[in-house]
Amino acid sequence: MANQGIIEVEGLPEHPLDAAAHFHTVFVPRVRSMATTGGVVVILPHADHTHSAWRLAAVQELAREAVPNRVNAVEGEEEAAVSDTLFYLQSADGVTGQVFTLA
Repeated sequence: MANQGIIEVEGLPEHPLDAAAHFHTVFVPRVRSMATTGGVVVILPHADHTHSAWRLAAVQELAREAVPNRVNAVEGEEEAAVSDTLFYLQSADGVTGQVFTLA
């Protein structure tokens, strides 16, 4: 199984542009740093559809930068579903640059 770090994102503003700016300022440096030594999964809180584009673009670009390591995101708060997705990603070596939105 591949090594992967986890970054839990909290405190994002409600407005998509503000949330994206906060994510890029506070969390992108952490992801980049962690991705130098292994894969990273970013856990994001649920948000409405207006946040989807910036989240996917950020994760995809971080994944491109991190090669050969992987970067993915999981969007959700339900602990069992997040845990199951993290377990899946631990063994899915070819999956990178994805945002998994959990119901």
